[in-house]
Amino acid sequence: MNIQWFPGHMAKTRRLITENLKFVDVVLELLDARIPASSRNPEIAKLCEGKKILTLLNKADMADPEANKKWKEALGNDVLFISASSGDGMKAIYPKIKEMMKEKTERDKAKGIKNRSVKLMIVGVPNVGKSSFINRFTKKAATEVADRPGVTRQKQWVRIAEGFELLDTPGVLWPKFEDEEVAKRLAYTGAIKDDILDIEELCHFFLAFMRDNYPENLKARYKIDNFSDLEGYEITELIGRKRGFVVSGGEINTERAANVIMDEFRGGLLGKVTLELPEGF
Repeated sequence: MNIQWFPGHMAKTRRLITENLKFVDVVLELLDARIPASSRNPEIAKLCEGKKILTLLNKADMADPEANKKWKEALGNDVLFISASSGDGMKAIYPKIKEMMKEKTERDKAKGIKNRSVKLMIVGVPNVGKSSFINRFTKKAATEVADRPGVTRQKQWVRIAEGFELLDTPGVLWPKFEDEEVAKRLAYTGAIKDDILDIEELCHFFLAFMRDNYPENLKARYKIDNFSDLEGYEITELIGRKRGFVVSGGEINTERAANVIMDEFRGGLLGKVTLELPEGF
């Protein structure tokens, strides 16, 4: 597959991040726990050089628990595993930020500056769950939420209790995917809009990954067996037939099957799945 996507609003977001960094104390880098490396925009580290960065792996409840442990070891201390949808791990964020800001807070006190708000900026790729995170973090529906990329488009400052202010930014990808596998993983999770993809081809690749790494998840969800020697497109057809997606002449509506399969994965219905491990990153 040849996946490239860098619409104009993403270039605008990059400028927005650069222009506002001078006001920010801590950058909250929101990643997808199912693809921690692939959802990490390599431009963010360059743009935010010199800033404190707290990495939050969202959707950790949808990821493989054993893989989460490996990623925790690989990523180090300034990392928290969370679920914005359930609230798991969210309570640890404020204390962690205060810990990261301890030296600056003490310097402020020495200068007679008290109760200065800590300014945060949240960054992440599309569909990583930023809006759900903000709503949970601020304990109110402060931004629009949708299970599709590209919902948040404008700069939004959100005042938070306990002396924090948060700058939301639209999701931003990077101009070129050097690694096609990274592009596929982003597409699997919905970070790239389906309408610019061949959803059937994407599903075939995804099912080949599941066949090799999480066969029991496929068996449990679709009640299928004996697919270890099948190609991805053959598994798509098999699932389509099981679901009754048959059109005239006995053909399988593989496009419908592919859409359903990818939607079910993104909705967590295929069990806890991690699409990449730390080895090699």
